[in-house]
Parts: sequence; structure tokens; C-alpha cells
Amino acid sequence: MIKSELSEIKKLYTPKNCSVTRITGCYVDGEKTKRSVFSKSFNSLPEEEMYKYFDIFRKALSGTVGKSALTLDITNEAEKEGGQQEFLLALRDSALKDDDLLDDYYNRIISSFEYVGNYLILTVHDVYDIPQKTRDGSFNDDASEDIYNYIFTVICPVDLTDAGLSYDPSTNEFHDRKRDWIVKLPMIGYLFPAFNDRNSDVHSIMYYSKDAENLNEQFIDLMLGACEPMTAGSQKETFEAIVEETLGNECSFSSVKNIHEEMSRMIADRAEELAPLTIEKKDIKGLLEASGSSNKKMKAFDDKYDQVVPEDKPLMMSNIFNSRSFDVKTPDVVIKVKPDRTDLVSEKNVDGKDCLVVELNGEVVVNGILVQSDPEVENE
Repeated sequence: MIKSELSEIKKLYTPKNCSVTRITGCYVDGEKTKRSVFSKSFNSLPEEEMYKYFDIFRKALSGTVGKSALTLDITNEAEKEGGQQEFLLALRDSALKDDDLLDDYYNRIISSFEYVGNYLILTVHDVYDIPQKTRDGSFNDDASEDIYNYIFTVICPVDLTDAGLSYDPSTNEFHDRKRDWIVKLPMIGYLFPAFNDRNSDVHSIMYYSKDAENLNEQFIDLMLGACEPMTAGSQKETFEAIVEETLGNECSFSSVKNIHEEMSRMIADRAEELAPLTIEKKDIKGLLEASGSSNKKMKAFDDKYDQVVPEDKPLMMSNIFNSRSFDVKTPDVVIKVKPDRTDLVSEKNVDGKDCLVVELNGEVVVNGILVQSDPEVENE
């Protein structure tokens, strides 16, 4: 799912646009015991509660695509008869009205979700009448041809409120505040089926994780039957390893600078595309060739790449490339340059020492103080 598709579903979780039919919940304690379950029509909820649920579900649709919001492919094994896909489809088609199916669903989540503490499983069912999108990007609600029938689950921690003093207006006094249990914003959430190309895709799941570096891979595998994703951090580390392993002693400042500039051009060339930019093996090979790598190094590229990325998974450009700055770090110095001004930094040998030279272009401010050019430096 791309950002606009997430936003389209997110807009459904408002009083004006809501079409949710049913909401169910299961409260699980730290011993993995089901303490409370409920199932009710969403429209029967008090307005104040409705708004609270909107906040919770909207949060799970607010992740950054490619980092905390991922579109996961369901594995071939999970699509076989009796697999996770069949179970999730049965749950969706039941419109959350089959108590036995819901009980099985909760049991599956509890057995596969590792968490120390209490949590609440919330699931809604919705049937969205997909409006036609016009050429100017607006929606025509009167020209709908398809529906999006889906379930949406979030898992929220339930914690005690903080201890403290509270004011009692009836006595005009302060007293020890009574602590109670509160439902917090979700740790994880998922839409099934995914809303890809503005339609239902039963081969994919939209998955949200509050912690982008801890995606709960066991849960993804056992509960959802989806392919294990790479975190944003692991994608960055993977790309860096590919470059370093392939170039070896040719991994110079100028080579990495050339790669940065080439990636900037790739982003600029595809700026109009809605889908997040990804790069695969052939793209990375092109980057290394553009950096000036020797033929000898490029001959070793395939072996090095396959060692680091055995399944040839595409990498998200936003995860491996910092589009906001060009960073140079040493143990004692950090230099940050605008990504389009890498020409201001160059490598130079000064008095027999390898140095990075930064062109002082325009005003120079040191510790907040505007400084002037040193006459002695100008006369050298």
C-alpha cells in the first residue's frame, strides 16, 4: 500500500465517513489469560467511545511507508488449504459474528504474540464502497464499482496510570489519585486484505509496528503467514555492507560521493511516482558502476550481493539513503552538507596528510558567531 491508499482508509475512521459494522475485543493479562471479551455493533457505541476507537485505529494507519507501515506478501504455504489466509478470509466473511471463530482467532494471537504485560486485541469489520477516482485526484462517490471488504486488528498495551495527586473539586482538596488501567495506542496493527491499487488484495497484508526495528517476526510468520520483512535499519546495514564488500579497497570518499549523487538523480527522475522508490540487484550494480568501480570489482559483485541478500529482496530508497544531508563522520568530526551541494566537499592531500576540504561558501557562523575570513589563510 502506498501513502495515499493508507490515507484513504484512515479517512474512514471519522464520524462523517465511518462505515464500520462491528467491533470485537479481547483483554489478555500478563499470564496470557483471556480476562474479558466483547462483540457489538460499532454504531451502538456511545459517541465518546467511538472517538477513542477512531484515535486508536487511525494511529495504526499513520505509519511511515516502508518503515513502520509495511505491505507484506502472504507466503505460498499460508495460501494452501487450511493455511492462515483461509482462516483470515473466513473471519472476514463472518463479519465478526461467529463467536467460535473469534475465540479461535484470539487463541492464535495469544499463542504467537510475545509481550510481557496486559494487552487488548481490537478488531473491526468494514465494507467500504470504493468511490471512483477522477483524473484531477478527487473522488466521485456516485460512481463506485467495487467494495473493499476487510478486517482491521490492533493490539494495544493496557497499563496502570501513573501514581500522583489529584484535585477533588467537591472537597477542594488534593488526594492520592486512584490508579486505573488505561488502553494505550497500538503496538501493532494489520489490515487484511491489503488495499493495494485501491482494491482488495487477498495475497497481501498491511502491517503496522510502533517499533520499526522490532517487527515481531514470529507473530508475522505464525499468525499472518506472511513473508518476513527487513527492518529499515537492516536494509540500511545491508546496503552499506554490499557497497563495502564489493568495492573493498576501492571504497573511497569519491566513490561513495558518486553513489550519493547518482541516488539523488534516481530520486529526482522518479519524483512524480506515487509508489515508494525501491532498488534491486540490477539497480545497485548500476550505482556501483556509476561510482567508477573497476571491472575487477564488478565481477565479484554477484557473489558479494548474494551473500548479503540471499533472497534478493528489494530495498526501500528512503531506508538506505538520507535525502536531507550528505554526512561525513570521523572519530572526532562530523560534517553535514546539503544533499545537492556535495561539490563543496573534496578530498585533498595537505602537507602529506589525507584531508577533507570544505569550501567556505558565503557566511560562516561558528558557535553562533559570524566570522570573517582569516587574512593569513587568504595570503597562503
